[in-house]
Amino acid sequence: MLATNTLGTGGPAVGAIGLGCMGMSHGYDPHGRDDAASAAVIGQALDAGVNLLDTADVYGPCTNEELVGAALAGRRDEAVLATKVGLVADGRHPLGRRNDGRPEHVRASIDASLRRLGTDRVDLYQLHRVDPEVPIEESWAAMAEAVAAGKAGRIGLSEVSVAEIERASAVHPVASVQSELSVWTPEALADVVPYCQANGIAFLAYAPLGRGFLTGRFRSADDIADGDWRRTNPRFQPDALDANRAITDAIRRIAERRGAGPGQVALAWTRAQAGCVVPIPGTKTPRYLAENAAAAGVELTSEDLAELDAAPPAVGTRYRFVGSARP
Repeated sequence: MLATNTLGTGGPAVGAIGLGCMGMSHGYDPHGRDDAASAAVIGQALDAGVNLLDTADVYGPCTNEELVGAALAGRRDEAVLATKVGLVADGRHPLGRRNDGRPEHVRASIDASLRRLGTDRVDLYQLHRVDPEVPIEESWAAMAEAVAAGKAGRIGLSEVSVAEIERASAVHPVASVQSELSVWTPEALADVVPYCQANGIAFLAYAPLGRGFLTGRFRSADDIADGDWRRTNPRFQPDALDANRAITDAIRRIAERRGAGPGQVALAWTRAQAGCVVPIPGTKTPRYLAENAAAAGVELTSEDLAELDAAPPAVGTRYRFVGSARP
């Protein structure tokens, strides 16, 4: 049985490892999309106790919610279902988005998401990004309306500062914060993760495997499929890949000592940062789903953690574009 956590203080029980569903239909390896196989992986996840499923209306756009909804037919109550609002595809590049946190957009979007997901409620509704043109209080109040109407169990934020969490909390309780956290992206540990831990807020760590890099899967740019957005990512450029292998080398050494896979070590590091952290690695492959779920049983020593903390910082920025409209 997979170890469990909670979705914030008083929240529903979730597996210690969640499942990010974006890559099943969006962003990564577009030629490898297989909805039937992805639906089977979602079923496998539920069977393994990986019940936190994370999607968003902008993934696809829209098609990822449809995929998840179809996969949950007959099993909806087994899942803790999370989706997001606040980014709109702009069509300029594979991950192009623009912010839209207007209250009217939030109100319309929850209904559209529920239709695509084939349900009358989501367990967690998240503001994908804060719209710099809309006060967070206005977007958050509209999301709180979804809770009052029974359309969302709880609401969360994504990629926010402590100050933004505090502003939102003054309007309605914040159940979760979703941001990137991994061995090569530890910035949230400076303030956001400690704040969440101290205030009973779940921290959902997306990309805990460094978009696959921390598993050792990518040794060169040739390992990335055409059309996969990682080909344009600064950290996956040839010089950066060469430099960043120092990080995966450290992970591999620990994996060999612990009898675990590199990805499992990376997930164990993420979980070890605070009790509020729930990693949500994405996969559409049965083998990787099983490996990720088993990472909940991998315990790192203080020496292991210190060795990973001492790894050199990642070369390359997280994204090649500037602004808040990110995945």
